[in-house]
Amino acid sequence: MSDSTMGSCCGHNPGAVAAEGRKDLLARSADEYAECPVMVGSAVVKADAEAAGLFRDYDGNRYYFCCAGCGPAFDADPARYATAAV
Repeated sequence: MSDSTMGSCCGHNPGAVAAEGRKDLLARSADEYAECPVMVGSAVVKADAEAAGLFRDYDGNRYYFCCAGCGPAFDADPARYATAAV
């Protein structure tokens, strides 16, 4: 942590410019995420899941998984998980 009186770009300085109306360049958009159909409630970054091979195509839809264990579970009963994901 700095002892500077200038503050930081994160708004720790009371005189800093407000961030309202600015786009957070580090945040991902909602369409870049999916929910794992096996571990419901687990958010998955689609690009990361694809890069790691953590996805399956079933009945015309792509399903993304939060970990390597979810793929085999999905494969064992894809209809069950596809229905739950809808």
